Amino acid sequence: MSFQIPENMVVQYGNTFRAMYQQKVSRLRPWCQIESGIVGASKSVERMGKAEAYDITSRHADTKFVEVPHSRRWIDLADKGWAELIDKLDKVRLLVDPANGYAMMANAAHNRAMDDVIINAARGSARTNAGLSVLPSTQKIAAGGTNLTLAKLLTVKEILDSNEVDDDASMQADGQRDTASRVMVVNAKMLTNLFGTTEIKSVDYNSVKALAEGSIDTFLGFKFIRVERLPKDGTATTGYALAWSKSCVALGIGQEINSSVDRRPDKNNAWQVFADMSIGAARLEDEGVVEIACA
Repeated sequence: MSFQIPENMVVQYGNTFRAMYQQKVSRLRPWCQIESGIVGASKSVERMGKAEAYDITSRHADTKFVEVPHSRRWIDLADKGWAELIDKLDKVRLLVDPANGYAMMANAAHNRAMDDVIINAARGSARTNAGLSVLPSTQKIAAGGTNLTLAKLLTVKEILDSNEVDDDASMQADGQRDTASRVMVVNAKMLTNLFGTTEIKSVDYNSVKALAEGSIDTFLGFKFIRVERLPKDGTATTGYALAWSKSCVALGIGQEINSSVDRRPDKNNAWQVFADMSIGAARLEDEGVVEIACA
């Protein structure tokens, strides 16, 4: 028996790269009005407000002209990039080429950035011809010392309903829509709190049996989307959930995510994995977005 044979034992190294846990797709893009093919730095969205009907009180009376309010919101494009180098000689020393993995990481990074742009537009300032329009206080629900609760969800629904924002139930009944258009964007902590709510546990309140399924899908007409990139205040004691109707937040696309792998002569012929995109977003109607503060 040789006691020296361990000197000849080998170590096997992996021949693939594992992509570590991360958000890889945009979860909010499907819940925006898409404005594609933008050429230039910005694109306007033309808005037309309501004008009420008047009474006709006599025969052959003069026509009265109503004045329809017109306004404009702007989608401003911003460019995003991602790049990584692979030294030419590194490929000789590696069992696996990291180029494909880098390209996947680049796409994932851009998809997360897309969600950040959408979130910032939904709760931030929207650019108008007159300047910037902030989200009104009437569209914000205070933390009140609680996380996400049924009472807050009901208040969000009341705000949107009273503003006549796309009502899924009535529109589906009229055959105008077969899928939900209202979205509730929350994080894991908010969902955990909601799971513990007595009313959510009861099938009398929630036909989708949220706890039994392990997730809340649709409730009170809202499609629940979990995103861990929601903002917090400076002390991280308050987070902000968001609710909106699909027609109230626009995502502008100047260039979709574009990836390439190219040789760089200026970097000793290293290979460069590069990706970029040009996007922007805007809140089209303040009345269709609600911010919910959660302690």
